[in-house]
Amino acid sequence: MNPGSELPLRDIHLPDPVSWWPPAPGWWMLLTLLVAIALLSGFLHHRYRRNALQRAAQQALHKIGEDYRQSGDALLLAQQLSILLRRVSLSCYPRQQVAGLTGRAWLSLLDRTLPGDEFQQGAGRVLIDAPYSLDSRVDGAALLRLCERWLRQLFKAKGGRA
Repeated sequence: MNPGSELPLRDIHLPDPVSWWPPAPGWWMLLTLLVAIALLSGFLHHRYRRNALQRAAQQALHKIGEDYRQSGDALLLAQQLSILLRRVSLSCYPRQQVAGLTGRAWLSLLDRTLPGDEFQQGAGRVLIDAPYSLDSRVDGAALLRLCERWLRQLFKAKGGRA
């Protein structure tokens, strides 16, 4: 090569700087994963809060049942179940519809959840008198089973929502 003759070469040039947009495929996958995690956690949190009443009612019923098995006091059982059913009903139904109900009207509301009339004609009848009377005869096991079924059916009918 002749040192005096120059070839038509261009000067060394650097490549264009790497732009931040569009991101590499890995960043897109990470973004998709983060959005999916956020949506899933939001859904699970909403479902957990929606079922809070059901969990609380089931825990209270379990505690009442344990207290009954330990003490054998059927009158106390009827009183506690009456309070629990009223509290759950006040949470699930409009207050105006439930708060003033007593006697047969109260039992009728409870029977609307279950097929049949087990509160008005069966083991649930004692919920009218037992909380206020010392000499009522209460079938504690049958009443406890009835209330368990009522709670299950109520939350099933409400779709877990209250």
